[in-house]
Amino acid sequence: MSKEVRRGFVPTDQRDFNPVNLEKLKKASEEVYFLISRGYPVKSVTTFIGNHYLLSERQRLALARVISPEASIQNRKAKELSDSDLKGETLYIDGFNTIITLEIAFSDSLLFDCMDGTVRDLAGLRGTYRLVDKTDLAIQAIADTLTELKIKKAVFYLDAPVSNSGRLKERIAKLMSDISFELEISIENAVDYLLKQKNPVVTADAIILDECKNWYNLTKKVIASHIGAYPYTYIYHK
Repeated sequence: MSKEVRRGFVPTDQRDFNPVNLEKLKKASEEVYFLISRGYPVKSVTTFIGNHYLLSERQRLALARVISPEASIQNRKAKELSDSDLKGETLYIDGFNTIITLEIAFSDSLLFDCMDGTVRDLAGLRGTYRLVDKTDLAIQAIADTLTELKIKKAVFYLDAPVSNSGRLKERIAKLMSDISFELEISIENAVDYLLKQKNPVVTADAIILDECKNWYNLTKKVIASHIGAYPYTYIYHK
């Protein structure tokens, strides 16, 4: 396991998301929100707006991940569960999605508080993953929070095509060996498909959130409980 790795840290982010560029991104986000809320596709819109404002690839990716159509925001927020809703429940967790974002949080790297209330990053691992020094912190924080929520069972789904999914499964099992709730860790080829059918789920994946029945914002809960007031980056007017 590597030492002192800052998951999600990219030096150019300090330039791309400095105060001047954040103001430009907030203007761009208003236009993206207006267009995608009227049915225009996100990819085309972020390309068009990105070209207009001469945005970098990271800035365009941030727009695509942070800004959501009005109807989607309302739908997702209507399905979000509270802490009290989870007592005695089985929670289905998008493992890599959740753990990687928390590794980034514990690295004090760039995280966005998105329009739909989720926490998202720009890590973009594209199938590659390795355990880092923040992995254990993330897993233990999840275990502590799930214990506090008094759930009945946690089911972690890990993507089979992603490297080191087997090692992450072993690490979760080891660190959660003394928990008070039931634990299941499954390596699957179609995690998104499975999560769409489960209830309640933990993920920040927009497609899953749009199709699932209910979801819980575990990542934001863990960050609030174990880190505190995180310096989220906002690229839209709250």
